[in-house]
Amino acid sequence: MKKFLLSLGIFLFLNIQLRAQAADSSNVYNVFNQPRYHYFFNSVVLFNEYLDTDNGSYNTTNARLLLPIGDKSWNFRADLPLVSANTNHQNKTGLGDISASVAFIPILGQHHGLSVKARIYANTAVDPAFGTGKWLFVPTVFYGHYFDKAKKVLLISSLEYQTSFAGSSNQSDVNTTIFENAIYWFQGKNWFAVDAAFRYNNTLDGFQNNAYLEFGRKITKENMIYIHPSVAFGGEKSYNYGFECGVLILF
Repeated sequence: MKKFLLSLGIFLFLNIQLRAQAADSSNVYNVFNQPRYHYFFNSVVLFNEYLDTDNGSYNTTNARLLLPIGDKSWNFRADLPLVSANTNHQNKTGLGDISASVAFIPILGQHHGLSVKARIYANTAVDPAFGTGKWLFVPTVFYGHYFDKAKKVLLISSLEYQTSFAGSSNQSDVNTTIFENAIYWFQGKNWFAVDAAFRYNNTLDGFQNNAYLEFGRKITKENMIYIHPSVAFGGEKSYNYGFECGVLILF
């Protein structure tokens, strides 16, 4: 489903326009420094995603590390997924496709921002069902904008392209375009979000869309939790419904 790459891909924004003030930017609420994102801090994200499919269920536990680089206009991210399958054909647990990305933020003001990201997925899954069987290159452009002066309503839009460049010849090539939009409402320590992602899989010549709701809360200064249920739609949808929960730890 990969939808969490939007929810936590938002970490990848920074105010290059205010680079001279980068040392103080972690204390300022700009478009991507709300309780949900905290781009300016070293972060660990742990989350679990359950997906129901026509052939059974998949459960992915993911550990994610995010590190600002240099003057914090760059960001590094790495993901380590552990996948469990309970389907008609197998009941197995193993490593999924490891990924790493680097992002750069050319524009970020107090009410808007733009970021670009390049991500590589390695063909590390121990089972074909746990990954794509391919090496992927995934460029993404993000845009964020506050709708209000109080900075309580935030839009995040992203355009992403996934393409395979190496891997098993027995697996289908990956050629997918994703346009995703999320709106977040922030109220004190809490947030609420709605999201819709439109995915066109050129290999399958069909759509694999999904939508979700998200509820989150900042429980301490360094820790946040969230949950979000999701539903898939489209002629080539990859699952029926899902549920995800996670925790963000700043350090």
